[in-house]
Amino acid sequence: MRRPHAIPLMSDTPAPVAAATPRSLSDPRFLIPLALLALYVIWGSTYLGIRFALESWPPFLLAGVRFLAAGVALYGFLRWRGMAPPTRLQWRNAAITGLLLLGLGNGLVCFAEQRVSSGIAAVAVASMPLFAALFSGMYGEWPHRRESIGLAIGFAGVIVLNLGSSLAGSSTGAVALLVAAAAWAFGSVWSRRQVMPPGPMNTAAQMICGSIALLGFALLSGERLPLHPSLRSTLAILYLAVFGSIIAFSAYLYVLRHARPALATSYAYVNPPVAVLFGVLLAGEHVGPFDLAGMAIILAGVAVITLAKSKGNTAKP
Repeated sequence: MRRPHAIPLMSDTPAPVAAATPRSLSDPRFLIPLALLALYVIWGSTYLGIRFALESWPPFLLAGVRFLAAGVALYGFLRWRGMAPPTRLQWRNAAITGLLLLGLGNGLVCFAEQRVSSGIAAVAVASMPLFAALFSGMYGEWPHRRESIGLAIGFAGVIVLNLGSSLAGSSTGAVALLVAAAAWAFGSVWSRRQVMPPGPMNTAAQMICGSIALLGFALLSGERLPLHPSLRSTLAILYLAVFGSIIAFSAYLYVLRHARPALATSYAYVNPPVAVLFGVLLAGEHVGPFDLAGMAIILAGVAVITLAKSKGNTAKP
């Protein structure tokens, strides 16, 4: 429920829509495409952001500082605006989800990017929608036939995208990415059925809880703060905290509540080609025929999933 004093961010809970304004700014039919666009572009760019940040920062400390700064800043702002804090049950659920999505999901991606190529990272992370479909089926919410076709097309596109890439990497990093994808998928599916904090408070609570887990991992692995971080790595952390954490993670939690899992997790298929484009523009990487073919197949898979959703397959909040 939208509170009169809450900031005008996308809400994680359904808000009443006036019949006279079906396309108002609070209408999910308007916000879901906007949120998906943010996920496709912003999270696609975070691959490059993490790569730049790892030049100076160790992986778990990088992720922990990123989410702690973003979570505390957002939580303080929401409390200052008068939003009620989460209940004990909501904190518990946010802690579990934050551990799965951010502690294991994002933390292991940062860990793996030290050891594996971007090709392996893209393929492994793009397996997340398949894990999500499996876990959703355990709760009786199997993908529809068209969604299943779209999932298969999207995964095939990611494989084609990386056929021309260097797939050399350590087995440790590859396993870490698969565990990250499975943890993110299960946390996403599980949280849909739990009592979570409302709206942007859900984002803040999960980031605070996830950052505690990440900083614990950093302590156990002996990571230390960098004495002289480069300007590029520092700016990368700021970008990851503001855009990748507060804006994009809020968008993801909104879509997760208002759309079917297949559509909510379709960003995992779009992020690899977006990451390739950012690499070309900002890191001097090159695009080959496999890259172009893979991008086209991925977009076709996402189109199939989106059309399946438009046929009335939206989930009830």
